[in-house]
Amino acid sequence: MRKRKLLGLGLSLFFLVMTTNAQEVTYEEYNLDNGLHVILHQDNTAPVVTTSVMYHVGGKDRTEGRTGFAHLFEHLLFEGTKNIERGKWFEIVSSNGGSNNAYTTQDQTYYYEVLPSNNLQLGLWLESERLLHPIINQIGIDTQQEVVKEEKRVRIDNRAYGKLFSSVEENLFKVHPYKVSTIGTMEDLDAATLEDVIAYNKKYYVPNNAVLVVAGDINLEETKKMISDYFGPIPRGADIVRNFPLEDPITEEIRATAYDANVQIPATVLAYRTPGFKNRDAYVLDMISSYLSDGKSSKLYKKMVDEQKQALAVQAFYNGQEDYGMYLVFALPVGETSLETLVVEMDEEIAKIRTELISENDYQKLQNIFENRFVNKNSSIEGIAGTLATSYLLYGDTDLINKEIDIYRSITREEMKAVAEKYLKPNQRVVIDYLPQDKTDN
Repeated sequence: MRKRKLLGLGLSLFFLVMTTNAQEVTYEEYNLDNGLHVILHQDNTAPVVTTSVMYHVGGKDRTEGRTGFAHLFEHLLFEGTKNIERGKWFEIVSSNGGSNNAYTTQDQTYYYEVLPSNNLQLGLWLESERLLHPIINQIGIDTQQEVVKEEKRVRIDNRAYGKLFSSVEENLFKVHPYKVSTIGTMEDLDAATLEDVIAYNKKYYVPNNAVLVVAGDINLEETKKMISDYFGPIPRGADIVRNFPLEDPITEEIRATAYDANVQIPATVLAYRTPGFKNRDAYVLDMISSYLSDGKSSKLYKKMVDEQKQALAVQAFYNGQEDYGMYLVFALPVGETSLETLVVEMDEEIAKIRTELISENDYQKLQNIFENRFVNKNSSIEGIAGTLATSYLLYGDTDLINKEIDIYRSITREEMKAVAEKYLKPNQRVVIDYLPQDKTDN
């Protein structure tokens, strides 16, 4: 027993040293006249630079019958520009020693390049071209519609448990755009017209709906000059007004069933609608999910997988989004274990958090986990660039990159209990039985 205490003390000291040694991320931020927000982070320890632009547009920014546009644009804006030949974007980056990528969520779209620092100007030119001179034509739309549809087939439609998350979305939300997945539907992708796409670009891909982050081996004054030259002439767009419908609270448990022809083992999901990620309670829910299922010593895994042999896998996680979050707990049964048994066992552990304080030892373990996450999150220039962009654009506080760990440190055991009692009650959730479907069924 004494060895365990010493080991726990050693881990606590280790993470304390890691966090103490983690330097504060310094940055400079300002606005161009056209509304583009600029964040610069200088780190001259390695000859690498990340240029990135995050747009405040995601899957939720849509009209009925036109889902998936933001994700379509993630692909479409690599097609080419007035000064970049169609299909040459990735070739230009790789031939200059760099790499690039993009992603889309329900709330944001993010593009970035990682380049040798002597190619900073190239990265800035590429992103300014994407913003100022994109070529949007029927050839590009037709090409990328097929790319996106194939991605949907591979990642969702024909993948085991690929439809599980979208099943949660469509049952947890009734009126908010979160009810349809970011990638959209095949029907809406097919229905998108050239006029629809051009209008979408004009509305959302404007400097006043974006943040530019340049991080790495840069000279601040030279970088500002290049940014002014490349991005300053881009015209400001119209202000974007969002007025999404609000969801009524869930007051009685909802039972639903979904089918997947790609699975042989069923699953059960407990899904709770929670506040958006700017709400302090979202951080608490994130910590609760780690307590329940982060690692083999977590409560759910140890009980249901190791000890009682009821589940092949079990996991709890908080999916943070801007308007509403989703708190999910799901499990796959072993053998003849019923899905209802899994629900009862998961419920038991959730109820304990609602009614009892977690142990001091478990609390310290959680603090260690989040200290480690904080250090790893900003351990690379690429990671810092993404965090700076997200902190400003979605949270409205760039310095969250330095302060977020303090929020987790300030969360108490009493607060975890109170938040669980507030959001994780049986009458406030959707329970989904996710079942195998015979491929011969219609």
